[in-house]
Amino acid sequence: MCRGASCVTADAASAGTAVWPPAVGCGAEADVAGIARPRPLLEDDTAEDDAGFRIRIPLDCAMYPIMVQIDFSEVVEAVKAPKPVLTTLVINWAIKPFTMLFFATVFMRYIWAPFIPQDMATSYIAGMILLGIAPCTAMVLVWSYLADGFMGHTLVMVAINSLTMLVLYAPLGSFLLGASDIRVPFLTLFYTILFYVGVALVAGFTTRTQLIKRKGLDWYESVFLRYTGQVSVTALLLTLMFLCMLQGHVIVERPLVILMIAIPLFIQTMSVFGLGYWASKVLGLAYEDAAPTSMIGASNHFEVAIATAATLFGLGSGAALATVVGVLIEVPVMLMLMLMLMLVRICLRTRGWFPSKPRPGAATLAREHA
Repeated sequence: MCRGASCVTADAASAGTAVWPPAVGCGAEADVAGIARPRPLLEDDTAEDDAGFRIRIPLDCAMYPIMVQIDFSEVVEAVKAPKPVLTTLVINWAIKPFTMLFFATVFMRYIWAPFIPQDMATSYIAGMILLGIAPCTAMVLVWSYLADGFMGHTLVMVAINSLTMLVLYAPLGSFLLGASDIRVPFLTLFYTILFYVGVALVAGFTTRTQLIKRKGLDWYESVFLRYTGQVSVTALLLTLMFLCMLQGHVIVERPLVILMIAIPLFIQTMSVFGLGYWASKVLGLAYEDAAPTSMIGASNHFEVAIATAATLFGLGSGAALATVVGVLIEVPVMLMLMLMLMLVRICLRTRGWFPSKPRPGAATLAREHA
């Protein structure tokens, strides 16, 4: 019988059928949060607002299954081995947002300046910033599972990231957007993250505690969690389909714009992953902790980024488009990185299958070059 995140991630990577409890939960969450949803700042159109409300239902359904997996009691246990957690937090909040701002500004303001209007460049930068300040709490479970990482550390970081986003996302986002001359009221950003993360967090916590109390932990992990990943994946796909329909004319008519957004996002992902992996090596972390540490930093909570961009700037904005491109880039890049890690581990584990080739000593090399 599978347990915890291993069960969820294994099922999330395969086909299956979702059951009704998570769907009911995320639907109820959408109704609660929809009472006071903020309107887009740069759009003042009723159709846009209605579309934004419709899209928050699949977004809520994508985030709700993440929250029901979190065991917040494990956060307390993380203090017993703080090095992997502190490394991940520093990369997530002290490094990654600023490297994203750097790459977004360099490419959009300077390298691509002759090809992109200034107002659109500003909008793309906003979307990239919203991606950079949203540490992953969803797909990283899949990446860590595929890379044979320590799922306990991954789940702890999912819990910590969910909590820290409620505190740090709004002030850091407001600061970085302001540094790029993108004025967003702090309270608007705060209420947005509160609705999209806070409500999901409370709904997930309530579901977890009540179902475990009534049905027991074994049933919860082996039955309920087994299918929630299917809801998350399906809802995310529906969200992407809806956004691609709205942005389809840009994707089809201006593929170079997509490429110009994708290049700095690709560089950002590879840079942060490399930094996290190198830092883990320097700090002496085990591979099982190094893998999720580097992947959590490199990946983004694109559900939150998409929701925030759509709320602040509108579904048809350049900011929303940049967050969609972020999803399209992250999935294949992270799969490529997982494949690289697995191939390296396979090579190291199977090197005993082959005869070792003697390496020449210093004296032999000196004679060869004499």
